[in-house]
Amino acid sequence: MGRVTERRKVIRIRDGAVSARPDTLVAEEPLEIRLNGKPLAITMRTPGDDFALAAGFLVSEGVLASDDDLQSIVYCAGATVDGSNSYNVVDVRTAPDVVIPDITLERNVYTTSSCGLCGKASLDAVRTTARWPIADTPPVRVDPDLLALLPDRLRAAQRVFDRTGGLHAAALFSESGELLDVREDVGRHNAVDKLVGRALQSGGLPLSRALLLVSGRASFELAQKAVMAGIPVLAAVSAPSSLAVDLAAETGLTLVGFLRGSSMNVYAGEDRVVLRTAAQA
Repeated sequence: MGRVTERRKVIRIRDGAVSARPDTLVAEEPLEIRLNGKPLAITMRTPGDDFALAAGFLVSEGVLASDDDLQSIVYCAGATVDGSNSYNVVDVRTAPDVVIPDITLERNVYTTSSCGLCGKASLDAVRTTARWPIADTPPVRVDPDLLALLPDRLRAAQRVFDRTGGLHAAALFSESGELLDVREDVGRHNAVDKLVGRALQSGGLPLSRALLLVSGRASFELAQKAVMAGIPVLAAVSAPSSLAVDLAAETGLTLVGFLRGSSMNVYAGEDRVVLRTAAQA
């Protein structure tokens, strides 16, 4: 099975001095996800938590909603020409009564941020397929002071990043700021899928009382995954995209960007954030 990190030779230049040494890099390999034996998608990911990644991906596709919907996930034997197992192909089998949506063109419309298709079609697809409307869930209230603490807590939990410097991360926190789970991957969307998939496997969906924090920016795809998992608050340390903000406004998702220290921007769903006026601060 592929490892999370690999070693490669690197030429180091430091203050004019040149040396050769091994360097630790994050591993990146393709993962093919099959649904009931049929190829569905390929994603480049960091090996590890592959079953959770596949399950989380299918939550965001509207296929799975609970662990009862999932019959099995297995690596596909004979995935290579010589018949050996590459551990890069997984097959997800759903329970017999699970209705499989038409995951063809529609899937590309609302999960691929670079597909170039109509933004309104993307918004409509997520809004109509979300199983747990965020606007209907009991309100979660978060204080900016608590949000300001979360990036450091996420960074402290990134074990592989410390060795490679090349991984994105996503974490789930409770309303009180307790770290519930954290995953790392070369793809930010994969890290979120791993979180959601682990929640599904443990019977934890919907994540209606959780906060999701992602390293980097908040794309439409990440906002979509939060909405499909019933997560009411998505925060990112960098900027959101315009379509992510539109989706948040459409669905009631609280979207926070540029979360750096005590500074942050609230782009949508400000009713969940405890705001103070200048006079109150």
